[in-house]
Amino acid sequence: MGVVSLAEVARNRVYIPWVPIPPGRMVELPGRGGATYVTDTPGPSPDSPTIVLLHALGTTGLLTWFPAIQPLSKRFRVVTLDQRWHGQGIRSEEFSLTDCADDVAALIDVLELRDVVVGGYSMGSIVAQRVWRQHPDKVDGLVLGATTDRFQLNAAERGFFLGMGSTMLALRGVSRSRTALKAGRLAARGGLAPSDMHEWALREFRSTSPWAVGQALAALGRHHSRPWIGRIDVPTAVVVMMRDRVIPTSRQIALARSIPGATIHEVDDGHAGCVLASEKFVPRFVEAAATVNARRRDFRRPEPR
Repeated sequence: MGVVSLAEVARNRVYIPWVPIPPGRMVELPGRGGATYVTDTPGPSPDSPTIVLLHALGTTGLLTWFPAIQPLSKRFRVVTLDQRWHGQGIRSEEFSLTDCADDVAALIDVLELRDVVVGGYSMGSIVAQRVWRQHPDKVDGLVLGATTDRFQLNAAERGFFLGMGSTMLALRGVSRSRTALKAGRLAARGGLAPSDMHEWALREFRSTSPWAVGQALAALGRHHSRPWIGRIDVPTAVVVMMRDRVIPTSRQIALARSIPGATIHEVDDGHAGCVLASEKFVPRFVEAAATVNARRRDFRRPEPR
C-alpha cells in the first residue's frame, strides 16, 4: 500500500474553492527590520478605498484571504501581507503583536494608501485592534472577524497561556532559525501559479513553522484590549462565527457590543469557516466591509491644519 500524501487526504476530505491567486512581491518596510510578502489588487477605480487584510494564526495573507480578495476588489483596493514569523514575513528577534501593528502602519505609508479600512481574522483581528490603538490616524474603519478582547478568562486558559509563554521563551532561538529556513524555502519556490489548490494551500500552510505558531500563540495570550476597546472611534463591523470552538461566539458578540456603533454580521460556521465555508463567510465579510465604508463619512476626523 503506497504512502498517501497530505494533499491527497485534503483533496478527498476538504473542499477548497478554486479562485485566481493574485501575484505578490516582497516589500521592504523601512525601519521595521526587513521585507514582507504583499499582494496588492486594484479596486474598480483609482479613488477606491483600501482594505488591508490581516491573516489568522499559522497561515499567510493569501491562505486566509484568497477566497475574499476578488469579491472585495469590486469595491476596494485589496492589500494582504504576511505578518511576522508567518510565510515570508519579517523574521525578528521575537514575535510581538505591537510590532505586527507597526508593520501594518509602515506598509500603509510605503504604498501611500488612502481611506484605509483594516480587516482581520482571528489573530489578524487582534492585530487590527492594535493598529487602531497605535496608529489611529491611519485607520478609517475596522472589520474584525472571529475576534476577542482577551483570552485568559478562566484558570484553565491562564494555565495554558502561562505554560505556553514559558515554553516558547526557552525555544525562541530554535523558532527563529526554523522560521527563517521555512521562509527561505518558500521564497525559492514562490511565483508559481497553483495548478492544484490543495497543493498550493498545503505549501502556504507549511511555510510557517510550528515553533513560530507557538511564539505567536504565547503573544496572543498576553493580549488584553478591554481597557480601551470601547474608545474605538471609527466605524467598525464584527463578523461573528456562530459555531466557533476556538474563540467562543459569546466573546465575539461581547466585543462587538463594547465598541460604540459596531455592527454584527453572523456566519453560521466555525473558526475555519473563512476558507472551508467561504461561500458563507465571504458574502458576510464583504457586507461588513461595505457597511464600514458607507459609514466612514460620519466618523471622519477633521483634517490636521
